[in-house]
Amino acid sequence: MTKRSDMTAEKNWSGQKIVSPDYLLFEAPREKHFMTGSEVVKEAMKRCTVDASVSYPITPQSEAAHLIGELWAEGYIGTYFRGENEFGVMSEVAGCAMAGSRTVTTTSGPGTLRAMENFPMWSGTRIPCQLILMARGINSPLTIQPDNLEVSFLLETGCMIWYAENVQELFDMTIAAFIVAEKPDVHIPIITAVDGFFVSHTRESVMLPADDIALPPYDPYAAPLPPIDSEMPPGRFLRDPFVMKSNYISYATHASWQWEVRSAADRSRKYAKHFLKGLVHTTGDDVADVVFVACGTASHQAKEAHRELAKLGVTCKVVKLRTIRPFPTEELIEATKGAKYIFVPEFNVTGWLYNEVVKALYGRSESEVIGKPRVAGGMSMPVEEILKEVANFVKID
Repeated sequence: MTKRSDMTAEKNWSGQKIVSPDYLLFEAPREKHFMTGSEVVKEAMKRCTVDASVSYPITPQSEAAHLIGELWAEGYIGTYFRGENEFGVMSEVAGCAMAGSRTVTTTSGPGTLRAMENFPMWSGTRIPCQLILMARGINSPLTIQPDNLEVSFLLETGCMIWYAENVQELFDMTIAAFIVAEKPDVHIPIITAVDGFFVSHTRESVMLPADDIALPPYDPYAAPLPPIDSEMPPGRFLRDPFVMKSNYISYATHASWQWEVRSAADRSRKYAKHFLKGLVHTTGDDVADVVFVACGTASHQAKEAHRELAKLGVTCKVVKLRTIRPFPTEELIEATKGAKYIFVPEFNVTGWLYNEVVKALYGRSESEVIGKPRVAGGMSMPVEEILKEVANFVKID
C-alpha cells in the first residue's frame, strides 16, 4: 500500500504541491523520459523549491546553468543572476545562502580552481548550498574534455562530495543533496559531481516524478547558525574577528571549528544512507578474487569489465562509491572483504581515488590495491584496457 506522506494542501510560490522528501524520491509515480545530464539538472531543480541560483558560463556546465535560468523565467526559481566570474559566483552563492536562501550553482574545470578560496569559506560558515560539478580537465594545454582531477582539489574543503554515475543518479542525488545538507546536525555545503560530457551531454533514459510536486522550502531558522536578516546583519554574523588575535583563544576556535565541520560531514552518513540507498552499491559476486572500486562513469566501465570477466570464470565484483566525503570506509572494507586484488580505475592522472582507497584499507585489509587503469585528459577507458590490467595479476583463459 502506498504511504500517503504526500498529503498536504500547501503549495510553494510556483503553485507546486509541497510533498515530503521520501514521497518525492521513493513513492511518487514516475514516467520514462530521454534526457541529457544538463536537462536532468533542470528537472531536478524544478522540483526543489530553489530560492536562488547564480551562474557563469564554462564548458560543459554552461547548458545546465542556462536551463536553470529558464526555470527562473518560468517561475520555479526565486532569484537568478549571472556573476562576473567564477570567484564572484561562489561569493554571491555564499551571500544568498547566508541570508537564508536554498541556493545552487554549477561549474566545471578551471572555474572550480578560480573559485577555490570560497569552498572552505562555504563550509566554515555552515551554509547548505549545493554545487553541481561537471568535471572537466584543468591542466595545460587547455582542454574542455572530461577529467576529474579537479575533484582532488575539493577533497579537503570541508564540503560533502557525492558522485553520480549517470543521468538518473544525477537527478536523484541533486534532490537528495539539499535534504541532507539542510539537516540541522549537518548543515554544510554539498558538491554533486559527475564526469563532464560523459554525463552532462549524454542522453539516457531517466524516470521522473510529475513536475507539479516539490520539496518543502528551506527553513533557515532551523540552522545551527542564524541567517543574516534585519536582526542579524553581516557584522554580527561574523562575531568577534578571531583572525586579528594571535593567542590561544584564536587558535582553539579555528581548530575546533575545523573539526566540527568535518564532524558535520560524518553526521550526514545516516541521512545519505537513507536517501541514496547506501553509501556504496555493489554488483557481482558476494565474495570475489577481483574487485573494482570506482565512482562516476568509471563505475560503468568497471561493470562492463565485470561482465566480460564473469564469462571467463573470474569471480568479480564492482563496488561503486556514492559518496567521497564523507568517505565510506567501513562499507568499503566490508564490500572488499576476501578480495585478492582491488583495482581502482580512474579518469585522472594523479589517482586521487586510489589514494583514498589505500588510506581507508591500510592495516585493515590484506588485498593488493592496484591504481589502474588510469586515463587522463579526457581519454576514454575501453573495457579492453581494464581487462589488460587484470590479466597482469590474474590468469585469464
